[in-house]
Amino acid sequence: MSESEIIATVMPSKVRRFAGVLMLAILGCLLVYLAMATPPSSILWRIFLLGFGGAVLWLAEKMRRATRVGVVLTRDDLRTTDGRVLVTMDEMTGVVRGSFSLKPSNGFSVLTKTRQSSAWAPGIWWRVGKRVGVGGVTAASQAKFMSEVLAGMLAERGIDR
Repeated sequence: MSESEIIATVMPSKVRRFAGVLMLAILGCLLVYLAMATPPSSILWRIFLLGFGGAVLWLAEKMRRATRVGVVLTRDDLRTTDGRVLVTMDEMTGVVRGSFSLKPSNGFSVLTKTRQSSAWAPGIWWRVGKRVGVGGVTAASQAKFMSEVLAGMLAERGIDR
């Protein structure tokens, strides 16, 4: 097996991707419409509704762009399909998959040795502190398979957590 060979892949589900982006877009449009069609008596509330609606529409677009790619696991690292490295195998200390753990929906999180730079691709992955989360609008079966393979790879290296 070559070092850069893809072992597991997690791709966004087309239906979940569409539903997630659509829900955010509808919410953003409703907030902007509410601010314009039935303006509140206070100008501060109107500014808040317009700002929040704009932020939600921006988030919908960011999610639409982010969900074009998936996450792949290789022997060396966990990366996106467009080549962005999320975390290297040397930095990983464990995989968290429990029902009540801090992880994305339909996904898992990876614990790391050191703090990572914060980054986020809505609906696909996030990285905050010593944790990298993978999941969201992804297929649960693919994420479960990837997390089990990753846990096995870490166990091979003698990392139990």
